[in-house]
Amino acid sequence: MTRRDFINATSASYASLLAWGMLHPAPASAFNLPANGQRTDGKGRKVIILGAGLAGMTAAYELGKLGYECTILEARSRSGGRVWTIRGGTKETEIGGGSPQTCSFDNGHYFNGGAARIPHHHQLTLQYCKELNVPLQIFNGANESAYLYNDGGTGDLANRRMRISDYHNDMRGYTAELLSKALDQSTLDQQLTKEDVEKLIDFLKNEGDLNTAHLYKGTNRRGYKIKNDPGAGNLPGTLTDPYGLTDLLRSGFMQPVFYNVGDYAYEQQATLLQPIGGMDAIPKAFEKKLTGKIVFNAPVKELRKTENGVRVIYQKDGKTVEITGEFCVCTLPLPMLKNLESDLSGTVKRAADFIPYMKTGKIGLQFKRRFWEEDDGIYGGITRTNMDINQIWYPSFGLQEAKGVLIGYYNFYSRAEAVGALSITEREKMALALGAKIHPQYPNEFENSFSLAWHRTPYSEGGWANYDDATRKKYYPALLEPDGNIYFAGEHTTYLTAWMAGAFTSARRAVEAIHARVGEYTKK
Repeated sequence: MTRRDFINATSASYASLLAWGMLHPAPASAFNLPANGQRTDGKGRKVIILGAGLAGMTAAYELGKLGYECTILEARSRSGGRVWTIRGGTKETEIGGGSPQTCSFDNGHYFNGGAARIPHHHQLTLQYCKELNVPLQIFNGANESAYLYNDGGTGDLANRRMRISDYHNDMRGYTAELLSKALDQSTLDQQLTKEDVEKLIDFLKNEGDLNTAHLYKGTNRRGYKIKNDPGAGNLPGTLTDPYGLTDLLRSGFMQPVFYNVGDYAYEQQATLLQPIGGMDAIPKAFEKKLTGKIVFNAPVKELRKTENGVRVIYQKDGKTVEITGEFCVCTLPLPMLKNLESDLSGTVKRAADFIPYMKTGKIGLQFKRRFWEEDDGIYGGITRTNMDINQIWYPSFGLQEAKGVLIGYYNFYSRAEAVGALSITEREKMALALGAKIHPQYPNEFENSFSLAWHRTPYSEGGWANYDDATRKKYYPALLEPDGNIYFAGEHTTYLTAWMAGAFTSARRAVEAIHARVGEYTKK
C-alpha cells in the first residue's frame, strides 16, 4: 500500500500524519536566508522569470527580498495564470478557432475559472494570504443538501435527483444494520469478545441510527417531508421514508462519478477556504509587491543558455526584444515549454513532450434568482451527476442576494474534451438542458454565461500536470534539476499538482537552489 493509498483509506488526520512522521510540516514562515543576491558592484544579480502565475510571482517576490533584480515576462495581459477569476468584462478567445467571449456578469458576481479552494492544511498558501493581507472566507465544498442525479438508468431511483444526505444516511444505516446482524451471528473473521461485540454494536446503533432491533427504518437524520417540519404546538413533523437498500444498490449511484471522494480526499477535507471577492485577489496582491517588475503581453519566443547565464527573446508591441540575465526561473506550463525554441537538454524536452495535462472545463451561469437557495435550501456545495456537466458548484458567497452565478459544469478527461469542442453557444445550450433535469428553474431564471476549456486556453493548454506512476518516475526528475542556469518551478514540478500550494512550494525550492548556488560563488 502506498502512502497516498493509506491516507485515503484511513482518512488519517493531518496532525496524526505529522506525528507519525509520514508528512513533513509545510513551510509556512518567511525565508531566513542571507540577502546576498547582490554582486560586488552593489547591483542585484539579474533573474529572468518566465510566467506571472503564482510560481513566477512568488519567486520574484522572495528573490527581491534577497537583493536580486527580477524581471517577469508574461504573455497575457493579466497575472495569475490558472488562478483566474471570471467577472464582468473578462475577455478570452480560445485556440483552435474559438469565438471571442466577453463576460457580462453583473457587478460583484464571478466564478473562479481555475483554482477555487484552499485546504486548511496548505499552510504555505495560507501564510502568503496572511502576509499579503488577502482576507479569506469559508468555501463550502461538502454540502449534503446538494444532489446526486443518475441520468439514463433503469432503477426506480434513476432520472430523479436525490439529496446527498438521503443517500448517505440510508446507506450508512443499511451498512450498519448488516454489520450488526453479522456480529449477532458471530460471523466475523476476527475473534471478538462478548464485550467487544457489545461495544461495536453500540457504535453501529449510533452511527447508523438503528432501532432497538438493530434495524434501519429511517430517522430524523434524513429530515422531514416538505411542509411537514417540526413546529410550534402540535406539530411534531413527518419524517421522510428511507429508500430501499436494493433500490439504492441499483440506483446507479455506485458509479465512480458519484464516489464521495471529496469528503475523504486529503486535499479536500474541511475546512476549505477562499479569498473574499475572488481567487485573483492573491495574484493581485503579489502584483502590488512587484510594481515595475512584470512585463505583460510579452510572449517568450526563445530561451537560450549563454556562457554566464541565459538569454531570452520575447515579443512586445510587435517588436522582438532580447533580455539577458544570470539565471532564469521557468514556470511555463509544459504544453508551452515544448513549443518554445530553446537549447534545453534532451531530458527536459522529453519531459515537456510526454507529461500529459488534464483536459478540464467550466461554465459560469448567471441567474436572476438564487433558486438553489430559495427553493432547494442549498448554500454552497457540489451536485454530482453522470451527465456531461459532471458537477454543479453553488457559490459559498453572496448568500441570499438577489442574483447569483453558479458553475454549471466542471468536467474532466473525455467529457471535457467533448464539451470543449462545442461552440460557446452549444456549451451554454448543453449546460442549460442537462442542468434543467436537476433544477427545472434553469430556463426561467437564466441570464448569461461564460465558459472555458483549459486545454484550449492560450498560454495554458491544460488544467494541470496529470502524472501517472510511470510518467512521474521517467520524466519528473528532469524538472527538479537546473539545466545550466535555468531552474524550473510550477505545480508540475511538485507532488501538489493542481493546487496553488504546488506553485508556492516550487517557487521556494527554486529560490533556495539559486540562492545556495550564489552562496557558493561568494565563498570562492
